[in-house]
Amino acid sequence: MIRETIITSCSPQGVAHIAPMGVHVLDDELLIMPFRPSTTLDNVLATRTAVINYTDDVRIFAGCLTGRRDWPLLPAERIPGRRLAGALAHAELELLRWEEDELRPKLYCRVVHDVNHAPFRGFNRAQYAVLEAAILVSRLHMLPWDKIESELAYLRIGLDKTAGPAEREAWGWLMDAVEAFRRSNPNQAVRT
Repeated sequence: MIRETIITSCSPQGVAHIAPMGVHVLDDELLIMPFRPSTTLDNVLATRTAVINYTDDVRIFAGCLTGRRDWPLLPAERIPGRRLAGALAHAELELLRWEEDELRPKLYCRVVHDVNHAPFRGFNRAQYAVLEAAILVSRLHMLPWDKIESELAYLRIGLDKTAGPAEREAWGWLMDAVEAFRRSNPNQAVRT
């Protein structure tokens, strides 16, 4: 199973970094597989710690992918790190081992502290649409343009039916990023 989360990590100098990332849930470990290059990868290898943040604020996912990384943070409780102030829950991690890979190293972690801050009431279709669109935006350079367009068109249906202001704001940020990519890569983003 993969959970869509926000990972916070810190450099050895204590500079926090926020990144959306799918985390693989294994039996009693969590597997993080960041694509290279990755500040999260560098930070976790240097400090051997990270925090997984569970949130239903999809603006954070969209914001991190569109240059909006200034989200309020609080100190972690058991590791030297930071967590999202608005997280519904967070898990503080310790790196157990890693497997090197040119594209996506594997970071195997264990939870050393797990806290619930507020109930999770579920995602509506618009929140799901923003999460899926955020994943597409993170892969614009890897996917064919026709796939991006068709998936965004489908996701737009759920967004139009159930979005509130936060989801519309996040969607707008992502669509701005898609349009900027299309303009700067006209040969890759050919409309069919």
